[in-house]
Amino acid sequence: MTYFYSLSTSMGQPQQPQITEETIKIWKHLSEKKHWRIVQLPNGYFQTEHRDPQEEDKWYDVTRRETIKAAEAAIDGSVEHYQKKVDFLKGPKVVKTFK
Repeated sequence: MTYFYSLSTSMGQPQQPQITEETIKIWKHLSEKKHWRIVQLPNGYFQTEHRDPQEEDKWYDVTRRETIKAAEAAIDGSVEHYQKKVDFLKGPKVVKTFK
């Protein structure tokens, strides 16, 4: 015999995971291009890095690319990604209404 279990939330609203203040702070930090840099590695590749929000002299590596142009494009994509995350913290964006 098979049993089916189902859970529901009140008001039919799905539960959203809570986003901590620390996470929001990091997203805002990463959404600004001034917190990023590109360094050249001994093997000729270019590495993108972002600055630690608390420690100015600490950097975290993110990606490696063959050209500076590709590395900057990767940074631009990351900045855009985090800007969207910060924008959506305000709530859903209305994209179309009907009459």
